[in-house]
Amino acid sequence: MALKITLKPHERMIIAGAAITNGGSTANLIIENNVPILREKDILGKKDADSPARRIYFVVQIMYLDPENLAAHHQSYWDLVRDFIKAAPSSLPIIEKISRQILAGRYYKALKCSRTLIEYEDSLLARVKEVQEIRQCPPQNGGAESPVPNL
Repeated sequence: MALKITLKPHERMIIAGAAITNGGSTANLIIENNVPILREKDILGKKDADSPARRIYFVVQIMYLDPENLAAHHQSYWDLVRDFIKAAPSSLPIIEKISRQILAGRYYKALKCSRTLIEYEDSLLARVKEVQEIRQCPPQNGGAESPVPNL
C-alpha cells in the first residue's frame, strides 16, 4: 500500500537514507515501497543529542535508518540504556516499551516510544531544578528557625 506524504515548503525529511528538502511550494510524494521515512519533526541531529534520553533517541533513529549496522547500534543502545536506568530507575517502564519494539524489529515504533523517554527526562530535570531553586530561597521569616521540622 502506497504512502502519500504532503511536504510543506522547505520541509526536510529522510527517505531510505536520502536527505530531502522540499522547494518553495507544497509537494506531494507517494512512497510505493517499504523504506525508512522520517519527517523533519522526527529527525534529531547528532549535535542535538545532548542528553541521555536524546542520545537513546538518536541511536534508535540510526537503527531505523541504517539497518545494515544493527549490531553496533544495538550495542550502543544497551550501553546507553544501562546507564540511564542506573541514573533514573523510575524510567524502567518506558525503557521496557522501547526495548520490546527494538527486539521485535519495529524501530519506527521504538522511535516514537523514545519521545516519551525524552519527555520523562525533561520532567525529571525540571523537578530537580525546581528543588534546587527552593533550596536556594532565603528564609521568609527574618532568619528565624523554620516551622517545618527536618525530615
